[in-house]
Amino acid sequence: MAEERKKTNIILFSGDYDKAMAAYIIANGAAAYDHDVTIFHTFWGLNALRKDDKMLVDNKSTIEKLFGRMMPRGAKRMGISKMNFGGFGQKMIKDVMKKHNAMPVEDLIEMAQEQDIQLIACTMTMDLLGLKKEELIDDIVYGGVAAYIGEGEDGAINLFI
Repeated sequence: MAEERKKTNIILFSGDYDKAMAAYIIANGAAAYDHDVTIFHTFWGLNALRKDDKMLVDNKSTIEKLFGRMMPRGAKRMGISKMNFGGFGQKMIKDVMKKHNAMPVEDLIEMAQEQDIQLIACTMTMDLLGLKKEELIDDIVYGGVAAYIGEGEDGAINLFI
């Protein structure tokens, strides 16, 4: 009888660059250790899945348009959690990362997709913030809390970031 694969489940709630980086480093590491991995992106964590390009999307309320303008488009535009200094802190951390050959978040997301890590976008949060599927990157899964619970209940590792 084959041994069942372990599962790692991460809820990415934060929209901070450094926290998203940590989530994706852990996810990719767990996948390398042969875990089935799921990252459930909710609230500000959805910004990691946003496309970089500006998009004009029909049928958005004024509030939804404002959320879209205030939130960063894509992982590379997210600020860091401490010492952001109006965006300068993010530039400094990226320079340090480059010097030490650390992968940026956008590359970690691509690696996660290559490793078949399931990236779930929370549909309830998408509705609340007015995000549409066409504003998010391709090849992700859409679901609500039940999607996370279904994945998380058998998880060897469950993290909230």
